[in-house]
Amino acid sequence: MVLLHGLEGSADSTYMRGIAEKALRAGFNAIRLNQRGCGGSESLGPTLYHSGLSGDLRSTVMELIEHDKLREIFVCGYSMGGNLALKMVGEFGADAPREIAGLVTVAPAIDLSAVADAIDSTRNYIYRRHFINALEARHRRKSRLFPDRYKELRPSRTLREFDDVVTAPAFGFSDAADYYYRSSALRVVQRIAISTLIIAAEDDTFVPVRIFHHPDVTANPRITTITPAHGGHCGFISRFAGPHRFWAEAAVIEFCRERSKGENIRTGG
Repeated sequence: MVLLHGLEGSADSTYMRGIAEKALRAGFNAIRLNQRGCGGSESLGPTLYHSGLSGDLRSTVMELIEHDKLREIFVCGYSMGGNLALKMVGEFGADAPREIAGLVTVAPAIDLSAVADAIDSTRNYIYRRHFINALEARHRRKSRLFPDRYKELRPSRTLREFDDVVTAPAFGFSDAADYYYRSSALRVVQRIAISTLIIAAEDDTFVPVRIFHHPDVTANPRITTITPAHGGHCGFISRFAGPHRFWAEAAVIEFCRERSKGENIRTGG
């Protein structure tokens, strides 16, 4: 299982460690993938990350297939990582490697413009400031490491403003709107040709559940969407104790287990 984190997360995010632990217990190998510069890896390369770099995930998956000769790979992405995963398999379309046995995403940000508007809304002020502060701090760390590439940054009031000033010009987009459009998985979900599960809560304040009712999502027979009333953004904490306390993590493992042909995959539990 290849696992991808969300905006300003890392391979050590709580949900990444939780799903990896459950994957290992179920008999899977687990790879927790850091986005560019995340998890303390800023010094490894000059570029930042963004929500449309599906090519990075594709390179990882193809390395596992071509070099490590893995015959069965599941991909699981949370939030921004979910958008990247869906975008990757949508770009593959009918040419997706047969080794990709399934894809599961939790609260995937498949419409980046709608997600930016939600985060920039008044009710999400505290979260917006958290994200912007973290992104600007990352930019400052990059500027110390690569001073010729990153100049002094004026503070942004909204996530869209940050993407207008930083993300778009850094990656050749004309502005934030262009970046959101070209990087959103919603443009390519109709081409997904492998078994896919989307888990998203109706009360998610970051990712509006209405985007999963888009015809390109609902008309694709390979995509199953589960939208419980409660769960927040990547939360999904059950009222019941035990192995299914973190419901989404259990659902991810069950989805992959049902589709796995691996001899070491444990059933039930």
